[in-house]
Amino acid sequence: MPKKTEKNFAGLAAKQSRPPLVRMIRIHERLQGGRHTNCSQLAEELEVSTKTAQRDIEFMRDQLQLPIEYDAAAHGYFYSKTVTQFPTLTVTQGELVALLVAQKAVQQYRGTPFEKPIASAFEKLAAGMKEETGVSLHELSEAFSFKPASLAAKELRAFEIIAQAVVKTREIEFSYQSLTGRAAEARRLRPYHLGCIADQWYVIGFDLDRRAIRTFALSRAQAVKITRRTFERPADFSIQEFLAGSFAAFQAQKTETVKLRLDAFAARLAAERRWHSSQEITPQNDGSSLLTLQVGIAPDLENWILSWGEHATVLEPESLVENIAGKLRTMAKHYGLS
Repeated sequence: MPKKTEKNFAGLAAKQSRPPLVRMIRIHERLQGGRHTNCSQLAEELEVSTKTAQRDIEFMRDQLQLPIEYDAAAHGYFYSKTVTQFPTLTVTQGELVALLVAQKAVQQYRGTPFEKPIASAFEKLAAGMKEETGVSLHELSEAFSFKPASLAAKELRAFEIIAQAVVKTREIEFSYQSLTGRAAEARRLRPYHLGCIADQWYVIGFDLDRRAIRTFALSRAQAVKITRRTFERPADFSIQEFLAGSFAAFQAQKTETVKLRLDAFAARLAAERRWHSSQEITPQNDGSSLLTLQVGIAPDLENWILSWGEHATVLEPESLVENIAGKLRTMAKHYGLS
């Protein structure tokens, strides 16, 4: 990662850059006590152009309503009235912690079109915070972390193009190989929604060849091109409704009642997270639990069940029991077991 990119995200904790509010606070400090200053002096001290310094002065005077006037004889600006405090953003300690955690979480957007505006927004918020919170931004930054799944280089290229297409409602063309396909196929799509589901990015839209709404993983989309053809996103399209019965990203034709028995080990882990909005966990006398979901049967659900290993047993529906049993038999053969 280039040092310049890293520095953009470090601004919140270390205040290494000088966003507008930081500069204005410095100007405020110079003007307090009746001192005069001009744009040339400010530009040199703040390491910006004289035009930028002039804009900061004008913003403080016109938007923040600070009593700044120009003294032609002294060739400098000054406060015509006493100003005891610079207008700042007041936040609670809890809000500050939440802000830091959120800043850590957006690390996954490094290298994407969202990086610069996100970094700029956090810098502005940090610059306007009062120090009376008694909390060090740097210390909080060191106390919290977030380990996201980063975008791969090829996925990043697809992300940038598709993000533009979603915003501009333009059709895209790309080559795509499904998990079960033997070769990549040309696809044409009207992208309705770009979403991060279980740490992986997907584009959901109307497949012009299949004449139906489909979901595509960005990691398997190649040679993505944005076209000149525009479209109107259906007013009745809802991503919440579209994924309502999905366990993760795969859309299923129908929703079914899925029941699992989790042993004591898995029961404790399952209770610590909410895996799906429909989940119900019923503790049993022996320490195990019954987990019930209202979801569609799809590969992501089956893979999740298999990830529990011997700690989970499917009880219903029968079709899912057979699917999981079949996969386990195949796995046993891979290890030379009957």
